[in-house]
Parts: sequence; C-alpha cells; structure tokens
Amino acid sequence: MEVLIMDEKFQQVCLIDAFESLIWTERYHGFGDFEIYTPANAELMKTVKQDYYAWLKDSDQVMIVEEVQIGTEVETGGHLTISGRSLESILDRRIVWQQTVLNGNLQNGIKKLITENVISPVIADRKIAGFVFQESKDPYITGLTIRAQYTGDNLYETIETICKAYNLGFQIMLNEQNQFVFSLYSGADRSYDQSVNPYVVFSPKFENIINSNYLESKKTLKNVTLVAGEDAGSTRRTRIVGTGKDLNRREIYTDARDIQSETQDGKLSDGEYNAQLDQRGKEKLSEYQLTKSFEGQVESTQTFVYGKDFYKGDIVQIVNEYGIESKVRVIEIVRAQDTTGYETYPTFSVVE
Repeated sequence: MEVLIMDEKFQQVCLIDAFESLIWTERYHGFGDFEIYTPANAELMKTVKQDYYAWLKDSDQVMIVEEVQIGTEVETGGHLTISGRSLESILDRRIVWQQTVLNGNLQNGIKKLITENVISPVIADRKIAGFVFQESKDPYITGLTIRAQYTGDNLYETIETICKAYNLGFQIMLNEQNQFVFSLYSGADRSYDQSVNPYVVFSPKFENIINSNYLESKKTLKNVTLVAGEDAGSTRRTRIVGTGKDLNRREIYTDARDIQSETQDGKLSDGEYNAQLDQRGKEKLSEYQLTKSFEGQVESTQTFVYGKDFYKGDIVQIVNEYGIESKVRVIEIVRAQDTTGYETYPTFSVVE
C-alpha cells in the first residue's frame, strides 16, 4: 500500500510506501482513522505536518494528519508514528451555535445544521471554505422525517447521533475541485430477506469466514426513558419514550431541559414540543440497545470482494460454524499491512 501526503492546498509533498505497519479504518456512522508506523526518517519528519492530508490509493476516503510522534528505543532505534482521522472529523470543530429547530424532512434538517454552522454561518470566521452539501436521492433517505431541537451541542456528535438512530451513514469526500462534499447514504440490502440485489453470504460453506465470535448481551439495554424538558418541579414537562413492563422494563432518565417551547421561529405547539422530546428519547435509547454482534475475520478478497460485491453500510448474511445466522451491516472496513502481509476485513453489526 502507498499513502500520498498532501499539504493544506492538496499539493503532493511525499509518498510513503515503506513502513512497518499501516492501519486504515473507514466507518459507516462516522469518522475513520489511520496510523502509520515507520522507522524515523529526518526528511519525512520535516515533510509531514499536522493538518496535512493523507490518501490511500486503495481507498476513496481522505484522512487528516493530526498527530506526529517520534519514539526512540535502544534496540530498535527511532520510529515515527503518523496518525489522524478522516474528513468527517471536520464537523467536530463546530458546535450548534444557536437554538436550532428541525421539523420535517430529515435530510433538510441535517443540511440546515451544516449550512448554519459550516457553510454559511452568521459569524464569518465560522465558515469552512469549500464545504458543500450534496443531497441524496435515495427514497429511503428522502422519506425520513425528524422533529428535534439542539443548542450548543457538538455538531459532529449531533449528526452522528441522528444517523445512528436512523441507521444512516454519512461521509465527507473530496471532489475534483478539492471541495469537502458532505452526503448521507444508506447501504444496500444483500441479505436473504430481499430479492433485488445479489446475495452476499459469509459462511464456512463458502470457505470465506476465517474465525468468528458471536455475542448477545443485555448488560447495557435500556428500553424506556423518562424525558424531562423545560420548567421545574411539578410543572416540568415530561414524556415517556419506549415500552416494557415487569422485568422486561429497563429505564433511564434523559435530561432535555435545553429543548424550549419558545424558539426563534415562534412558540411550539404542545404536539410539536412533545415530538421533540420524543426524538431526544429515541436518540438516547439508541445508545443502550440490545447487543448482538459478530466479531471475527472473514475473507473478503475472493468469493465476495469489498468494493465490488459489497460496500460499507451494506447488509449481508453471515452464518458461523454452529449454524447461528443473522443479517449484519458492514459498519467498518479495516485495511492493514505489516511485515506479515496485507489484509482487508469488515466489521459487522447485527441488524434487528
């Protein structure tokens, strides 16, 4: 693998093709990250700087160099570690500056958050040059709605939380004009539960599952939340989100006092305000779901090839040697190379 390093104007400054290890991770719900571990080189240390960009030729994602570390050991000598996160981490540099009410189409709501805090903010210094929003035409995405309110929240965390609650992915890519292009996307279903796309199945039968660990856990499960909004004491406005009874009921409290009925767009009706409390509760419960996961390693370069037969965010079928079968979403792709060789493998999350 080769990593191209570009300066802040996207001009090539060097190509790193000799290293002891490289880990390049891309994620569906948020930013990815990378780490290059290589023998210390005076020229390389002068060339690679923070806020430069890294691009792996096998990937369509660009990373930002955020940390350059030099370590020295008596036996092995000096080593340079270069690491950082993908372009989605740019959103982590902004907050939702003012009270923002979302009421209607979800994609338009996220576009509003990005426009007001990144693309065309009131305060000129908050603008990020060359940042554009690309609208998705996916019917699933365009059909989603949201009623929510945010004030002072981290912009990246807000968008990540919304996307996780609706099983959406988001990405920031570079276009030919070197603009930062934000877009939402939803993976294709390639499981047995559909008949539109060719199946993608990882199973001992196809000799494409190397090892696996299946986990089911209710340790952190919460299915009911009491959401408390504005006011105080006996007049505080609350909503119950979720269902469950007897031993199957697992409760959590959500403080949503930042959601106000008086907004810059006028006063919210009771129905509109309650819908925003319900949205906050839904987002909170999404952090405490039943855990079902397949961990392990599959062979993804022969029977079914990543980037050709399936992609990040897709839903595929997986069956282990004990017959445990499930639909899983590809939430992460890891590319790794060290002295033992190169491999690409996905990480899965079980789809309920």
